[in-house]
Amino acid sequence: METRARILEAALASFGGRGYDAVSLDSIARDSGIRKQTVLYYFGSKDALMEAVIDRTVADLTAALLASVEAAPPATADDESPDVWAGVEAVVRGVFRLAVRRPEMLGLLREVTRLGPPWIDRVRAGFEPLVERARAFLEAGMDSGRIRRCDPGLLLVSTYSTVMGVATEVEVLRAVGVEPTLRDTVLRRRELLRFLRSALVD
Repeated sequence: METRARILEAALASFGGRGYDAVSLDSIARDSGIRKQTVLYYFGSKDALMEAVIDRTVADLTAALLASVEAAPPATADDESPDVWAGVEAVVRGVFRLAVRRPEMLGLLREVTRLGPPWIDRVRAGFEPLVERARAFLEAGMDSGRIRRCDPGLLLVSTYSTVMGVATEVEVLRAVGVEPTLRDTVLRRRELLRFLRSALVD
């Protein structure tokens, strides 16, 4: 792995796991197996490194979620409207896969939410194209009668908060010394999907 990518991986693990304020460039350099001066050569400052970590995480999450949606079953041949529930289910499954395989990514989003501006503004701007696509997808589902009519913006916020809360509960459990199992994660995902389906589908 090239040096820049190694630094980004170490920074993501640190910022997403321990929090921005608790991490120093010295510790990131140590975790990367390089000198602090090398970190500064590539990024210039801790803030610049955080910006790069956010940009990469947003790009990786967007790509993963779009791949999940594209892998969802298409609408039937005699119905041109989107299968909204299949799309929602695919995104939830994608987020839970990330929670298991790359928990530091969701940890970073949680940390950015805690920190607020300017970091949250950077995340919001990065996710804007994905959010607009999701809004249009939900509106099409409402127009087709596949899901209940509601404010798509509020629906996105509520769904995001619910999914993130349940998915990142793994990290909360670990923080208090409880190691969750894969079976626990599958059960949480199943219950969340049941809840969302009852809320969205008539």
